[in-house]
Amino acid sequence: MSTIEPQSVTDPQQLAEECAESMFARDRASQKLGMKIESVAPGKAILTMSVTADMIQGHGSCHGGYLFTLADSAFAFACNSYDRATVASGCSIDYMYGAREGDLLTATAEERSRGGRTGVYDITLTNQNGRTVALFRGRSYEVRGTVRNSEENS
Repeated sequence: MSTIEPQSVTDPQQLAEECAESMFARDRASQKLGMKIESVAPGKAILTMSVTADMIQGHGSCHGGYLFTLADSAFAFACNSYDRATVASGCSIDYMYGAREGDLLTATAEERSRGGRTGVYDITLTNQNGRTVALFRGRSYEVRGTVRNSEENS
């Protein structure tokens, strides 16, 4: 962990990385599902997750809830990259193609709009072949507190 005081970071990329590191350390759900943060930047995040046997539903493909969770996690890391505690105010997902056991999924989150306390983010889920599995749109709302100092959020 960085020894820099939270308030002293002025580089936006460094701030985004510290926010992601801090959030991921507390994010037991994403950790338990084997998600990995591949990259983060202001308003952006890329996460990966492998589809395991435990994620397969009755039709032989990955349960949509796991796809949603991966997209939602990428959304969270993107919209919290400014060290302002931010939550989802709404989201939707469109499933395009079934993911199978062993697939490596990538969720790419990109900020489309951010102003005041709200933002809009698009997340694209692809498999290891680059095929689009799902499209997710999240709307964010900034709440009180910061990301790196979670005690403020209590």
